[in-house]
Amino acid sequence: MIAAQAKLVYHLNKYYNEKCQARKAAISKTIREVCKVVSDVLKEVEVQEPRFISSLSEMDNRFEGLEVISPTEFEVVLYLNQMGVFNFVDDGSLPGCAVLKLSDGRKRSMSLWVEFITASGYLSARKIRSRFQTLVAQAVDKCSYRDVVKMVADTSEVKLRIRDRYVVQITPAFKCTGIWPRSAAHWPLPHIPWPGPNRVAEVKAEGFNLLSKECYSLNGKQSSAESDAWVLQFAEAENRLLLGGCRKKCLSVLKALRDRHLELPGTPLNNYHMKTLLSYECEKHPRESDWDENCLGDRLNGILLQLISCLQCRRCPHYFLPNLDLFQGKPHSALENAAKQTWRLAREILTNPKSLEKL
Repeated sequence: MIAAQAKLVYHLNKYYNEKCQARKAAISKTIREVCKVVSDVLKEVEVQEPRFISSLSEMDNRFEGLEVISPTEFEVVLYLNQMGVFNFVDDGSLPGCAVLKLSDGRKRSMSLWVEFITASGYLSARKIRSRFQTLVAQAVDKCSYRDVVKMVADTSEVKLRIRDRYVVQITPAFKCTGIWPRSAAHWPLPHIPWPGPNRVAEVKAEGFNLLSKECYSLNGKQSSAESDAWVLQFAEAENRLLLGGCRKKCLSVLKALRDRHLELPGTPLNNYHMKTLLSYECEKHPRESDWDENCLGDRLNGILLQLISCLQCRRCPHYFLPNLDLFQGKPHSALENAAKQTWRLAREILTNPKSLEKL
């Protein structure tokens, strides 16, 4: 048994060093190329409208606010200033979303975003995005990369297609630190020793973002109040949770396997599903010793089996917001197909670790 486990870990490490590192290097190169273009477009936006200041800056070899969705798809979060006069309200009526409401009607004229406030005093995510989309479209025509970049049409999101190869979504957002959403108040679960109190404090201090984007939990049935809502996002908090042990290595392997074998019709699976299930696996295996390098095979196997179970039940709860289903709106046939493919993949890796050389 131990020999089989050691063999699997050996081949996973080899896979990580060859395939995952090559994937990372290629994505880093793409990010540099993409960020040059996006920075140029955002510079033009800022000239037209100083309230949209580009926050895309590089720190320690990574760009703050940039999320890799797949090797050809990225999201850049553009942090807006001055949320000051608004109260953050998440009463659970819109899973995964919250609204920003004027703390006092008299403060309307004090807001930097005065013309985006609705009659009922909400700061409308949709109105801000609509204005931003217009500005980006004008900036694309003026920027020095106009020959290689164009707006993606037929969406209320702000998306750029670069060199016909990459798609980048630029999402206006507010960074919320020092508060924690009520809809995530159950976390951490009291009976689970992971993460320890220090890590919990760090994660909560990291806070969350409010994004102006389509809220997929509403699935097309948006009333105007709902389209004014902001989407909760916990990228920095999630990254902090996954520090230590072989967690990040495990995530790299999962992403590489997804890109190579689970990029399926209907896009049932993305890398965020992998990150979410990794967080749940950390809860199931709370001791740091469970995340030693020699446990990599067991952890990967656990996550793949959990993924198959979620696909078969057609439900994948968000880690911090369990009322939000990350499979909402995905075609059932696509989820079924993904379950079969994941099962084939898990079986192959477990019964024949050497197959990783070809996977």
